Amino acid sequence: MIIVTAQLNKLRMSPKKVRLVLDTVRGLRIASAEERLLFTKRGAAAPVLKLLRSAIANAVHNHKARRETLRIASVRADEGAVQKRWRPRAHGRAFPIRQRMSQITMVLKGEAEGVGGEAAGASEKAEPEKK
Repeated sequence: MIIVTAQLNKLRMSPKKVRLVLDTVRGLRIASAEERLLFTKRGAAAPVLKLLRSAIANAVHNHKARRETLRIASVRADEGAVQKRWRPRAHGRAFPIRQRMSQITMVLKGEAEGVGGEAAGASEKAEPEKK
């Protein structure tokens, strides 16, 4: 079992908005999660899709995971830094503007190449070379 983590920091979108998108893909296989994110019309779908593809690339390249076995084990959006500015209002007042940021953490689980299934058994039963 392979566990791969990918993280997106300082996304300039509130965690509340990002969580709406994350709730739709939590626990899915990566093919169906990718498809669902492609057709989601929320603004947070694009950065979450980019993070998912990055996590898949990390799993396949660095950990030799099989793409078909990968699934989203957990995904969460935590609060990041808050950018504070002031908006001028009537009678010389100033109201605060709080631009909230998110930190998204995605964890994928899957099997390594050559582990389990018929493919692993077939490679072990190869015939010896003839001289």
